[in-house]
Amino acid sequence: MHLPFRGRLKLLVASLTAVILLTWLYLLAGNLENGRSLLLSPCLSETPEARVLERAVLESRVREMEEENRQIRLQLNQLQGTAGQPADGGNYGNAAWGASADTGPEDVENTAEERANHTECPRSPTVLKCELIHVACVCAGHNASRDVVTLVKSILFHRRNPLHFHFITDAVANQILSSLFQSWMVPSVQVSFYDADELKSEVSWIPNKHYSGIYGLMKLTLTKALPSDLTKVIVLDTDITFATDIAELWAIFRKFTDKQVIGLVENQSDWYLGNLWKNHKPWPALGRGFNTGVILLYLERLRRIGWEQMWRLTAERELMSMLSTSLADQDIFNAFIKQNPVLVHQLPCFWNVQLSDHTRSEQCYTEVSDLKVIHWNSPKKLRVKNKHVEFFRNLYLTFLEYDGNLLRRELFGCPSQATSESVRLQGALEELDEDDQCYDFRRERITVHRVHLYFLQYEYTPAGDDTDVTLVAQLSMDRLQMLEAICKHWEGPISLSLYMSDAEAQQFLRYAQASEVLKNRKNVGYHIVYKEGQFYPVNLVRNVALRNANTPYVFLADVDFLPMYGLYDYLRKSVVQLDMANTKKALVVPAFETLRYRLSFPKSKAELLSMLDMGTLYTFRYHVWTKGHAPTNYAKWRTATTPYKVEWEADFEPYVVVKRDCPEYDQRFVGFGWNKVSHIMELDAQEYDLMVLPNAFMIHMPHAPSFDISKFRSSPGYRYCLQTLKEEFHQDLSRKYGAAALKYLTAQRNI
Repeated sequence: MHLPFRGRLKLLVASLTAVILLTWLYLLAGNLENGRSLLLSPCLSETPEARVLERAVLESRVREMEEENRQIRLQLNQLQGTAGQPADGGNYGNAAWGASADTGPEDVENTAEERANHTECPRSPTVLKCELIHVACVCAGHNASRDVVTLVKSILFHRRNPLHFHFITDAVANQILSSLFQSWMVPSVQVSFYDADELKSEVSWIPNKHYSGIYGLMKLTLTKALPSDLTKVIVLDTDITFATDIAELWAIFRKFTDKQVIGLVENQSDWYLGNLWKNHKPWPALGRGFNTGVILLYLERLRRIGWEQMWRLTAERELMSMLSTSLADQDIFNAFIKQNPVLVHQLPCFWNVQLSDHTRSEQCYTEVSDLKVIHWNSPKKLRVKNKHVEFFRNLYLTFLEYDGNLLRRELFGCPSQATSESVRLQGALEELDEDDQCYDFRRERITVHRVHLYFLQYEYTPAGDDTDVTLVAQLSMDRLQMLEAICKHWEGPISLSLYMSDAEAQQFLRYAQASEVLKNRKNVGYHIVYKEGQFYPVNLVRNVALRNANTPYVFLADVDFLPMYGLYDYLRKSVVQLDMANTKKALVVPAFETLRYRLSFPKSKAELLSMLDMGTLYTFRYHVWTKGHAPTNYAKWRTATTPYKVEWEADFEPYVVVKRDCPEYDQRFVGFGWNKVSHIMELDAQEYDLMVLPNAFMIHMPHAPSFDISKFRSSPGYRYCLQTLKEEFHQDLSRKYGAAALKYLTAQRNI
């Protein structure tokens, strides 16, 4: 039985080889007659007419050759199937059925093009100019939200078309991404969010062993989740990086036959072949199966064929024997396709180069220009084994650290619809006088900075007694070393805003992940405010931290201060003792400083007073800016045993505990000077009582001067503009609070 089969197989293989060889010889001879060699790229044709004619001739000959090859491959696969061989016969791409048997010559041509993973000449995508491209993604949690940003950057970098992103999110990802896109303000980009909780009942009945959990099954529900009038969508995993214009992928929808509803790339691992280990039993799949990291979904057709009922029936049937999914939605998609192969359109594998261990991804590309989409689908992510992993890692890191502000560019010839916020900002910008000496200061006030809330994992359980206090502060890269010490001194919740570039945010991420102290603290919310402009928008950064505190009270501090040990519990008791819930009070925490980088931190008020007497500690800014904290009345504090009230004085800038709904910081003040003074002034204008706590203290740790204080000291123009802003702030206070605010103007003139 085996000899005749092997003989026929050899004959067919030889025939296939001969046909290919003769075809190319024929093409070579024909081109030589025309004075042109096939060794020359068709991109070099001298005239457009010649290129069109040559392309038409070549396409005709290639169609004839491919039709003959297809017939031979079909015979080979039939023979191999009878001998118990895999349907693809070792060919990468399920070639036997990928051509789709219900087809005309156009479909054969499409299949031939798709089998080629390298093209000599770049082809323009057949997408209409300004055609809206829809992209869907399931995203849940803090880590996935960070991954989505890198994915979006890679898409925006290459895109030439308007985009509409559809995010199926949990509450965490919704808060993070909605804030990010609102502050990013990218032209010609729309964003819609869909509540994943409303879809959980659709898939919660499916046992899933995959680490993605229930969210790994959500893509099955997209026909129901997305708007009913949305006809097609590209669906992406969060660990995808684009290396080309997404419009090229969108254009493939036009290659679908009338029956095809799903576009997928073949799985590049051996998972679905069932031979990875003893008793390995994967879900049923066609050949090697398909990977669902990149999907083209023809939603309109899926709804028409009853997709929701079909995938449910498939899942119910297979779960009777499989008991659970191992690869989440991918198992169910593959089982469905196994039963309905005519519905799938196979994409070339460079549209989903899968970088997990032991895959055949290297067969998807021969040159860098072949790469379209990189999929980091291994749990190891950037540490995956691949001989080209350094190149892929560098490409990923390029977008990871890429300045997202540069992606706020208009699409040429595709005007975007102006939002109310963009109209308001444009109007405010037009009102500015570019000849104004303080134009740059005023321009900064209306700059919209990108904000990424909860950059790291955050968990907070509210205290049941409504006395909880969050430490609120801001910092930049040069104060990063203070974080561990603060976390050791303050065990309560912390809300920190970090003013950083995209690249610095990644450095911070690596720093935090390497720190045992920071890794173990989940009640610290880190919010990235991305750099833009020439000034440090200190009060804007403070406000981001203040808005995202989750407790009834906030301790407004600076990151270069260490609170005394036990201050968190002491403040919570003080909130109750001073009836903060029913009164307007600001609790002052006295500030001290040391000039020593190594300090034996005082464990009590008595120890602090001793160090103060010995000259190890000083009252804060005693040497350079006494009046900033003089109203605290340190002499009285030394012997005080109960809280005492102090009056506001000019330039007073203490660190205080207030209700979370207190006034925000005035964002006109940027860089150095008056950023805290103006805030305390407004608290006083709103009739907050300033109460000094007798058994609380904080100590400023030494550091190099900031760049902004250097500018203040060296630039007369800087000081002039700061004085101008002060005067305008006083005028605004007078308009807002009437005659009661006149004392601030009088006090300022008496300085």
